[in-house]
Amino acid sequence: MKPEPAPLDLAAAIRDAWRTNHRATVLLVESVPPAAWAAPAPGLPRKSIRTIAAHLHNSRCGWLRTLGAPHGIRVPERVDKRSVTPKRLAAALDRSGRAMEELLALGARRGGRIPPTKAYVWRNLPLDIPHVLAYFVAHEGHHRGQILVLARQLGRPLPDAAADGVWHFTRLSKAER
Repeated sequence: MKPEPAPLDLAAAIRDAWRTNHRATVLLVESVPPAAWAAPAPGLPRKSIRTIAAHLHNSRCGWLRTLGAPHGIRVPERVDKRSVTPKRLAAALDRSGRAMEELLALGARRGGRIPPTKAYVWRNLPLDIPHVLAYFVAHEGHHRGQILVLARQLGRPLPDAAADGVWHFTRLSKAER
């Protein structure tokens, strides 16, 4: 008879799932061909891979300001979506990624829920950590898909290692960042 597996540490599992998502986002940002980074999207001259990618970090910062800052979590600076480079954005994403880990850990310490704040007026996101994680992973996955499609539309598809790599969660879960 097989022994029962050890119980899953849910707080660690949530953190690790977030880290895997974060690594997929950074992999994509670091793999965008330079000629595609700032090129305007067809039919959307104010949109580019750069503006979409910058939105990921800036969105994290907005949520951190709303949900984390009142609880002492340091909010990273936003990036300029019109001028940020892939290297600077990857570094900024690392900062916001760590702060997101702190937010999820706060929820884990508080019985699985992030305490609501006065700044949280939208109230459309349940603040239990599984829903918060699901929301952020879905949001970033949506925009990663936009980036992949836009790069192809611009005739500058991402290398297979990145385009396929964002789906290699087993590899991403073990990567360092």
